Amino acid sequence: MGNKYLVFFCQLSIVYCLLAPQTAFSQVNRSALTAFVQRIVKDRADSFIIEAIPQQNGKDVFELESRKGKIVLRGNNGLSVASALNYYLQQYCNCQLSWNGINMHLPVPLPRVTKKVHKATPYKYRYYLNYCTFQYSMAWWDWDRWQQEIDWMALNGINMPLALTGEEAVWQQVYKKMGLTDNELAGFFTGPAYFSWLWMGNIDGWDGPLPQHWMNRQMELQKQILERERSFGMKPVLPAFTGHVPPSFNQKFPHAKIKKTNWGAGFPDVYILDPADGLFESVGKEFIEAQTAAYGTDHFYSADTFNENVPPTRDSAFLDDMSKKVFQSMASADPAAIWVMQGWMFHYNSDYWQPTQIKALLNAVPDDHLIMLDLYSESHPVWNRTEAYYGKPWIWNMLHNFGGNISLWGRMANAAKDPSAALHNNSSRKMEGIGLTMEGIEQNPALYHLMLENVWNEAGVDLEKWLTQYATQRYGVPNDLIDSAWRILGKTVYNGGLGEGGPESIIVARPTINLFGDRVRTKLDYDPNQLVSAWTLFIQTIPALQQSDGFQYDLVDITRQVLANYATPLQQKWVLAYLQNNTAAFSKYTREFLELMDDMDELLATRKDFLLGKWIADARSCGADENEKKLYELNARNVITLWGNKESELHEYSCRQWAGLIKGFYKPRWQQFFTCLQQKMATGARMEMNDFEAAVKTWEWNWVNSNDAYSPSPAGNAIEVAKRLYTKYVNRVNQEL
Repeated sequence: MGNKYLVFFCQLSIVYCLLAPQTAFSQVNRSALTAFVQRIVKDRADSFIIEAIPQQNGKDVFELESRKGKIVLRGNNGLSVASALNYYLQQYCNCQLSWNGINMHLPVPLPRVTKKVHKATPYKYRYYLNYCTFQYSMAWWDWDRWQQEIDWMALNGINMPLALTGEEAVWQQVYKKMGLTDNELAGFFTGPAYFSWLWMGNIDGWDGPLPQHWMNRQMELQKQILERERSFGMKPVLPAFTGHVPPSFNQKFPHAKIKKTNWGAGFPDVYILDPADGLFESVGKEFIEAQTAAYGTDHFYSADTFNENVPPTRDSAFLDDMSKKVFQSMASADPAAIWVMQGWMFHYNSDYWQPTQIKALLNAVPDDHLIMLDLYSESHPVWNRTEAYYGKPWIWNMLHNFGGNISLWGRMANAAKDPSAALHNNSSRKMEGIGLTMEGIEQNPALYHLMLENVWNEAGVDLEKWLTQYATQRYGVPNDLIDSAWRILGKTVYNGGLGEGGPESIIVARPTINLFGDRVRTKLDYDPNQLVSAWTLFIQTIPALQQSDGFQYDLVDITRQVLANYATPLQQKWVLAYLQNNTAAFSKYTREFLELMDDMDELLATRKDFLLGKWIADARSCGADENEKKLYELNARNVITLWGNKESELHEYSCRQWAGLIKGFYKPRWQQFFTCLQQKMATGARMEMNDFEAAVKTWEWNWVNSNDAYSPSPAGNAIEVAKRLYTKYVNRVNQEL
């Protein structure tokens, strides 16, 4: 009998040992989760209990229930616990954390969970970020801002974030070890606003040279970022070598096989080391080893060898060999390496990337060592024309935003239904995740919250029901009028077409008499009068919802969008007056056009979300001395206006409707244009656009290089300004749109 008890005890001990690592958090992880809960719910943290449970079928899982007056948050890792908290805050407390507006007014007492909630995600991977996001939105972030974002990522179940911060310091170490000097590298590293295109092999050195202080600071920041992400159970994706080398590389290694390539857009050539060269694998291996020594690894590596560049040949043997060499450069340093490849090039250069070429590139890498990012799934999926990447694991992503532009726009119906539809489509084969790959964040928060509903939802999202829930969670209380407004938004601005991002306003275009400008598309995908109806409903709900931070942001944003749309018919009035040589009408409508910009600037100044001054102040705060501060300010001004030099083909690509930028950059351009037109009208001479553009390009370049001050803090009352502008404009807009 004793022996039987001994055997039973031994078996029980073995089971405990097997289960314990999966069902308990380490003290470090528990402490990190406790601190996280305190950051989110502040003095209510004692009302929550954290417990661990094992995975379900290899996927993340969370549970939620009440026990003895407290809320129990269970998960198999920190992400799952954070997701349980987010579910409770949204579904039981009508609370919400977003980039643009926070509602964290927790009820007293906290609502009970009357029936245990159990959720399992159908997705192994939940990817986040795009190379471009690091520059268009995150270029100047400090640790406090990164901590907020990582908490937001955890709340929303993201487990596979791209992690590019601090890479310049690793590359400096690698290239100096290979014998390159600081002077030789000075022409390689760009300024901080352009790193994404440096790492993707598009440009060298632009808006540099990069100070050593920046490299040291960002390396320490990356260590903080990765430590925090990993504490939640995230597996960050770090970069790998793609062949892009400094311009001086060939001088140090004269026998290296290096080819020139050019991204276009007016930038000089860059230099790519041929994967067939023996140096390729050694450089790639050296980089992974140095990066791992500095930052550790989770074995995911991002590398895109032909980002917006066309390969030199269609030869499948070349592509196969190149792909093998790139992967081997990772695997030689990390045998567990998994290549995470963006599928953007298959859309962007679709004429080149035919099935033969795509197969050659992908099939050269073992299936379990490659994950494809279908980068633009909501509008231009590639998976459904490549047999789901020919059997490779892949991730469905929403791109949505280009350049960090802030127009109200999106494809909500696709975000609500398409991930689930793809997941349950037999032809999707190895679809293993979903993600967000936008170029810029901190805009259109509703669309991103909707997309992230899919993380714990296998069946898709009922959009109309979700919109009502979203409004209640965002504003804290239900309201029928605001529900009606959101239904209109869902059918107008959020029922977008297949263009690259939302339509822009003519006010941000380099002055023209046309309906659109370079990089500025103004054609709307919806009836603008319907948006005015939603605007009216927002104005009507001010008495009920004006205390909500999210409501104030949305009211300002909708008011901005209505006025931005109105700029086009107003422009056409002064254009007609100019063509008819009607000086009185021209004077009247150009005055109103400039006044509209002043009104928009005043409106946007009421919210921190729309301030040029904050963007510049954040950039300057990264500098160790005045010279660095001026360099970073130059970067900050340039990337959102000209993007390059005064002849840049990318001007306005990253345009923003921001306070300060409207009044300080866009409006003066239009004033100069109107002065020129008035002079031509007075003399009867023909307007020469080439002459005007030459002059305005010089003015733009001077502005980019200036240091005039813009306020980094909001000013004015958002509610009062929006009400006044509604009264001033609603009848005009209704007559013209």
